[in-house]
Amino acid sequence: MPVYKTIIVSPTTKVLLWKVEEPEAVLAKDVLLTPHCQNRMDGMKSESHRRAFLSIRHLMALEGYADSDLYYDENGKPHLKDGKHISITHSYNFTAIILSDSHEVGIDIEKQRDKIIKIAHKFTPIEEYHTLANAEAIIRKLTIVWGAKESLYKIYAQPGLSFLKHIDVQDFTMDTGKTTAQIVYGDKKSVYEIDFLEFEGFTCVYAQRNLGS
Repeated sequence: MPVYKTIIVSPTTKVLLWKVEEPEAVLAKDVLLTPHCQNRMDGMKSESHRRAFLSIRHLMALEGYADSDLYYDENGKPHLKDGKHISITHSYNFTAIILSDSHEVGIDIEKQRDKIIKIAHKFTPIEEYHTLANAEAIIRKLTIVWGAKESLYKIYAQPGLSFLKHIDVQDFTMDTGKTTAQIVYGDKKSVYEIDFLEFEGFTCVYAQRNLGS
């Protein structure tokens, strides 16, 4: 069960991606779930969701964590009992986690699909994308922006936070693989570093909160 990709973001932060190809029975072997997480998995009607859920526990195990080391707060945000920051994502047959000793982090994987153009007005000013060369370029860039905002929402974990009104992703070029973003919510402002990569028609975006912001 090889890891698809490992990214050493910094000495204190790491991303691990998994391409889920194993059957559920193989993934379930040697995974001990807490009653809470077992109930969550038992409620999943989709086998692909259950396989993704289990693969994330294998990614955690590679970093020395069992399912019992993970807990969720009242907003559904995952935490590790040792205080290290974690974020989790899955899309179709890809899953990923990001772990950090030092920064609040968020991660998101999205499949690049043309439907994102139809919903773009809900999370970003779509008129800013009309200068792009073609529909494929628009889809790729919109997917990065959506993934960035999803990652930031996972970090902030505040009900009422609006992708359109409260989260701003600075413009970027595709070849840089990074940008910055900020959240302005109420009287608070926080700044984040954003990184992204593309593979097999998917986009992975991960964010770190700037220390001191």
